[in-house]
Amino acid sequence: MKQNQQTTLRAAVTLLGIGVHSGDEVKMILHPAEANHGVAFLRTGLPGGHDRLIDARHLAVTATELCTVIGDRESGAVATIEHLMAALAGLGVDNVLVEIDGPEVPILDGSSAPFIDAIDQVGIVMQSAGRRYLKVLKPVRVTQGRGFAELVPNERAFRLDVEIDFPTPVIGRQRKAIDLSPSVFRRDISRARTFGFMRDVEKLWSAGFALGASLENTVAIGEDGIMNPEGLRYADEFVRHKILDAVGDLSLAGLPLLGTYRSYCGGHRLNFSVLEALFSSRSNYTIVEAGPRRETGYAELGNGIAMPAFAPEVH
Repeated sequence: MKQNQQTTLRAAVTLLGIGVHSGDEVKMILHPAEANHGVAFLRTGLPGGHDRLIDARHLAVTATELCTVIGDRESGAVATIEHLMAALAGLGVDNVLVEIDGPEVPILDGSSAPFIDAIDQVGIVMQSAGRRYLKVLKPVRVTQGRGFAELVPNERAFRLDVEIDFPTPVIGRQRKAIDLSPSVFRRDISRARTFGFMRDVEKLWSAGFALGASLENTVAIGEDGIMNPEGLRYADEFVRHKILDAVGDLSLAGLPLLGTYRSYCGGHRLNFSVLEALFSSRSNYTIVEAGPRRETGYAELGNGIAMPAFAPEVH
């Protein structure tokens, strides 16, 4: 069932932690925001005391290697946004200002669960504005090696059908499909943690990645099994985390999706690429209002914007 009204947080909430790749300590504050604001990051602590506002949408993406990055290094960027974005999208939170004083969203326990806990501390409130959705009208598909990702029409919901296939018996081939809703996301997806292979650690370190990774925030896969003493949270935690990443990455469409997402051996690059394919033609999608309202043609958004902005009425 579609949510009819936009939402935001009842009050601000603060999270502290380190970045999984940078290893830097960071303070992040989630602020309530007005209707039609969307999700935006206020990057503070930049050289010269400057701040930078970055809209969380696919046009702002500058890197997808191991994580999703918005903004750029020269004027300010925020990395590893996908777990926070998944928590907001999974709970149906539309409008938030994310104030962050470092280059990377804190990894916390490697899942979306700590972000949900923080949101639950302050609560979610309905706003007077109606919620809009991005409705997929025509199939779009992208491929990368043996992997692919596609979006196809779905009138009723945002469905994710994700399959992974790793050449190790610790993971193997896993597939899971869900219709996204707050209850399903909380129960089935939110606690799935990021994962990595111990054999790749030194290579990642030398490339400047995984400097903050540990058994406290990453499922570590060794030659013979899981290195974490507590084991897995779900028997198929790996594919569930891939769904979590996809929820976060695809929320960069700027509006909640009505469509079915299907991927095989996907990741951040394919998630981003399928959004690029979707927005490559205005015939691929339309904007619909929740409830018994008419569909809004894209031309009515104005300003010649090539994708749905968070607040076309005021930008």
